[in-house]
Amino acid sequence: MNSQSAVMSYSRTRGIILVLVAAIFWGVSGTVAQFLFHQQGFTTNWLVVTRLILSGVGLLFFSKLGLKQNIWTIWKNKQDVVQILIFGMLGMFGVQYTYFAAIQYGNAATATILQYLAPVLIACYMCLRTKSLPAKQEVIAIFLALFGTFLLVTKGNIQSLSISGPALFWGILSAFALAFYTLFPVKLLSRWGSVQTVGWGMTIGGVGFATYHPPWDFQGSWNLTSFLAVCFVVLFGTLLAFFCYMESLKYIRASEASLLACVEPFSAAFLAVAWLHVSFGLAEWIGALSILSTIFILSAVKK
Repeated sequence: MNSQSAVMSYSRTRGIILVLVAAIFWGVSGTVAQFLFHQQGFTTNWLVVTRLILSGVGLLFFSKLGLKQNIWTIWKNKQDVVQILIFGMLGMFGVQYTYFAAIQYGNAATATILQYLAPVLIACYMCLRTKSLPAKQEVIAIFLALFGTFLLVTKGNIQSLSISGPALFWGILSAFALAFYTLFPVKLLSRWGSVQTVGWGMTIGGVGFATYHPPWDFQGSWNLTSFLAVCFVVLFGTLLAFFCYMESLKYIRASEASLLACVEPFSAAFLAVAWLHVSFGLAEWIGALSILSTIFILSAVKK
């Protein structure tokens, strides 16, 4: 292997490691949030508003000081202002709140897997938008998504739900929110970059929600364990995870990073079962694999 090939191989390996670390941090943070909700008495409202504000401000500081970007220029264009406000309140806040609500009413494993229905929703939307029939792979993906969701929420028993109604509602809604979060900010990302767009989106979503639920309106049990758990959700589950993911894109393609990020729901499911003793049987694992397989299938659609 010559020196150039060795450098390329090292760079690719570095990119893969970075995206895997990001996905694991995301998955673990969901399980840590479940611990805060179920065992420490924290609420979705408080954790969402706190996470959004702290993480958003942190990303903006990084954009300003680390990347030397002017974070205020985005507010000089009316169209950008409207888009960033919509993205912050509907996209960023929407995807965060629905995901954590699904965890609070259910568990991190099921919530994370249900959220991964988003690629199928995006594929359906694109077919409607382009007024075209779905490709064969898309039809297979839709079928697997429906089949996987059925197994995940019923354990194969059509007469009963294995998760609560609110958990299913918020889980499905989080998939729609993630689809919107993915599709809407395309122009913002191309103009202002991911760090600044996500930073402002988080800050706007957090400050906007704070008018309804201020951060000082707290409910739960503060101790060293819960403090460390909150720090993990904010620092590792948001800031460092986002940084590792974006850094990985320097070394591998975005499509590869998206596929490798599928480690997130598996890490959430594994930790929820091992640490919080969440019941996750054969039917749920088959359902999870069915849903996550849609991402690999859809990645083969040449559209």
